[in-house]
Amino acid sequence: MSDTHGLKILSTLTDDERLIVELAEESLPPPQGHEIVIRVEAAPINPSDLGLLFGPADVANADYGDGRIVAQMPDGARRAMAARVGQAMPVGNEGAGTVIAAGDSAQAQALLGKRVACVPGGMFAQYRIVDARTVMPLPDEASAEQGASAFVNPLTALGFVETMRRDGHSAIVHTAAASNLGQMLVRIAREDGVPLVNIVRNPAQVALLKGVGAEHVIDSSSETFGEDLRVALRATGATLAFDAIGGGTLVGQILHAMEQVASEGQDYSRYGSNSAKSAYIYGALDTGPTILNRSFGFSWNVGGWLLFPFLQSAAPEVAERMRARVRDSLTTTFASGYKAHISLKDALTRDAVLTYNARRTGEKYLLVPNG
Repeated sequence: MSDTHGLKILSTLTDDERLIVELAEESLPPPQGHEIVIRVEAAPINPSDLGLLFGPADVANADYGDGRIVAQMPDGARRAMAARVGQAMPVGNEGAGTVIAAGDSAQAQALLGKRVACVPGGMFAQYRIVDARTVMPLPDEASAEQGASAFVNPLTALGFVETMRRDGHSAIVHTAAASNLGQMLVRIAREDGVPLVNIVRNPAQVALLKGVGAEHVIDSSSETFGEDLRVALRATGATLAFDAIGGGTLVGQILHAMEQVASEGQDYSRYGSNSAKSAYIYGALDTGPTILNRSFGFSWNVGGWLLFPFLQSAAPEVAERMRARVRDSLTTTFASGYKAHISLKDALTRDAVLTYNARRTGEKYLLVPNG
């Protein structure tokens, strides 16, 4: 069995605060034991991938060459990212493809010729060696495109519901809700009977979510946003929010509205209501400061939420139940749609970078490394 040769994308932060993103050749040795070699056919470009790929680099004014980008990072980036300076880091959390070689273990051999999905990192590549015990074999009728986003968004959306139950809440508020993840959450909430308040940024996104069955959709650009949000909170009783935006005032606005609803009909207290209000920030569409106006009493909590720490903290049976649900409903509840397909060669061109790095809600892009 000979080595497998291909290309992959690497991102390197230099000591002088430049970011170099480039296509690099690699040679993968024959797989051993439980290892398999996947010919990567589809990999979604998730916000978490963009954070590693470009971070806060000035890609608009970068130097674009043939399969290579050199961009300036803002002042202080080297200190904030000191641990990655000088490291050529592979990119791409998840993806799907066909197993073309396998080690000698029975589990690895059984996957030869099968299409699988996985989340090992480094999937912005033509080929990837992974552990056969960590992949999800796709149904025979499922394409690589359908299986490419089988991990991050589906398990995140399910994780929100599990966190809601764990923390003693009964309904959810979700921001940037027109995303692929947001649409999955709408379907999960409908199936599980979980009241859900969806916050979006324009009327077109309101129409999109109404079209997939969402009941409560609030447009944050509307002059009536505050009252619309309070109406939805009264209807659902939501006291838990998951925020994909991060920066700005929206988290504070949500907590303020929750406090207003909780205080209705109650005696005045200078400490606010006793209603436990929580917000988890899980994204950074806005990389600026999170601004809290502190107008929501003292019974509140704001924290961060990430998928992999959540899975590590969840009971094994919970994590397996979540994965099984994704496998069973891959092309329905957990289906993803993509704005466009981008080849590995085109992924580092200026037009492509400025398009997919814009991180517009509802516009998800799919990398096809061997396309």
